[in-house]
Amino acid sequence: MGAYYIIIRGPLGVGKSTVSEKLAKDLKAKHISIDRVLDEFKKVWEDGYISKKSFIKANKIVSKRAMAFLAKNKVVVFDGNFYHKSQITDLIGKLDYAHYVFTLKAPLKLCIERDSRRAKPHGREAAKAVYRKSTEFRYGISIDATKPLAKIIKEIVSNLSV
Repeated sequence: MGAYYIIIRGPLGVGKSTVSEKLAKDLKAKHISIDRVLDEFKKVWEDGYISKKSFIKANKIVSKRAMAFLAKNKVVVFDGNFYHKSQITDLIGKLDYAHYVFTLKAPLKLCIERDSRRAKPHGREAAKAVYRKSTEFRYGISIDATKPLAKIIKEIVSNLSV
C-alpha cells in the first residue's frame, strides 16, 4: 500500500498522544499533533471550546506539513480531540490519500485521572467539557483505550489494510 494517514481522536486524557507517538514510531511514520499546531497561533474560543474556525486553520497548516511526507510515500499519524465532525471532514477533504480514523474511548473518570498525572494538567472541568464535546458523535473505528498500550497499537494496526 502507498501513502496513507491515520487520525487518532478522542477526549482529553484518553491517551491520544501516547498512542499516536508509539504508533508513528512502530510504522516509521510522521506524527503531527493538532494541539501543538493550535499552540502556534492565537486560538479563537466559542462557548468554552476552541472554535471550528481555529481547527480549520490548524488543518490548513497540518495538511501542508503532511503532504510533504505523503508525497514521499510516507505514513502520517495525526492526533487531536477532533470534537467537531467538520474538522475531520475538512482534513480528509484536504488530503486525497487513503486514511483511517480511530476514536479512543475510556470512561471520563479515567481521562480525568490520566490528565491529573500530566506535568501541566488541564483540570477536571476542562476534561469534562472536552469529553462531552468529543463524544457527541461517533466517527471511525472505536478502540478501547483502557487496554495496555501494546494491545491498543496491535488493534489499530490490525485494522490497517497494509
